[in-house]
Amino acid sequence: MTATEIAVAIAQAGLGPITPEAMQKFQDYLELLLKWNAKLNLTAIREPEAIVQRHFLECIFAAQQLPSGIDSLLDFGSGGGFPGLPIALCRPEIRVTLGESQSKKAAFLREAVRMLSVDAAIFHGRIETLGQEFDAVALRAVDKMAEALVIASSKVKAGGWLILLTTHSSGQILAGSLEQWNWHSPISIPNSEQEILLLGRKPSMFHVKQS
Repeated sequence: MTATEIAVAIAQAGLGPITPEAMQKFQDYLELLLKWNAKLNLTAIREPEAIVQRHFLECIFAAQQLPSGIDSLLDFGSGGGFPGLPIALCRPEIRVTLGESQSKKAAFLREAVRMLSVDAAIFHGRIETLGQEFDAVALRAVDKMAEALVIASSKVKAGGWLILLTTHSSGQILAGSLEQWNWHSPISIPNSEQEILLLGRKPSMFHVKQS
């Protein structure tokens, strides 16, 4: 797909426009993803149009919905770079860290960041060993989501955000596991019946419950 065709898909989904420079980088990102996907299985989706619809548009939508005031964001279990790389492309003011424990996927992320000239960091390792907190942590299609959410929540600064790309049914369960957080109403993802964007804010004065 060309940058123009990606721009048309963005417009048809009702999303806000992105810069021509970012549009060209999305085309380059798509070509790199298709090349590496043949050997790494970064995504089960193989068709370029479907990758744009399922991955790019969903992540661009999330980037455009992020609250203001976020300076740093961790993409937990980044894999093929979703949603971290699209957020970095659409919101360059946010310092994005792509967290990935698998070596081959981390290698892909390093190549993507280099080729796209994206100002993003790569953390290759288990997120629980990362000694840093962020204004926001994003999770999308992460294995063992409930367990990951516990770890992710510990990496959010007080007053910071969890960004979950999930489904209506799963979102209710996940939000219910962090009752102290202030959860916004789910936002439906364009062109999807079940997928939602769920934003939760950590209390400014956060206390861990003692067992």
